Amino acid sequence: MLNIALPKGRLGDRVYEMLKAAGYPCPALEHPDRRLVFENKEAGVRYFWVKPSDVTIYVERGAADLGIAGKDILLENRPALYELLDLKTGICRMAVAGPPSFQDSRDRVLRVATKFPKIAGDYYAARSRNVELIKLNGSIELAPVLGLSDVIVDIVETGTTLRENGLAVVDTVCPISARLVANPASYRFRREEILKLQESLAAQIPE
Repeated sequence: MLNIALPKGRLGDRVYEMLKAAGYPCPALEHPDRRLVFENKEAGVRYFWVKPSDVTIYVERGAADLGIAGKDILLENRPALYELLDLKTGICRMAVAGPPSFQDSRDRVLRVATKFPKIAGDYYAARSRNVELIKLNGSIELAPVLGLSDVIVDIVETGTTLRENGLAVVDTVCPISARLVANPASYRFRREEILKLQESLAAQIPE
């Protein structure tokens, strides 16, 4: 069976529905309980739920043949994986945000709070901007409010949280969406099975 790592939460639910429609259902997965591993031998798949940020670890290390990971995780962690397909779901963007009055001045070092220091670092390096990156694990919007940083780099979906904290988008870093990823060894030795799933799944992607 193909081992497929699904991210827990709404994104994983949406992608499973796409996989189901593509011909890879797993009825056991559709009845909520505390199990994390579900399989359908007839369809040739075994699904398991993992924390979204851990999907690439399971796939990179070969515990899963395939997985569903956000582009943000791929850009930040840079795992040795094959990115096969943009599923065009879980759509949002990585953005720079700050107070509406924010004006950048190159006369000083820009303080940037973020959960994504590699993405933020690459963004500012491409602009030859000298920055101090402040790694935070949550409540990023609080940093400019309390003067910890000048701006933040974070995922923005609707922008509601930003507005409620008196912030606004300054610039878009990159678009984000869910991607189908594969372990390189699995792709080499199980290429036919993986390509079949990839093609069937691609047919479920909304226009």
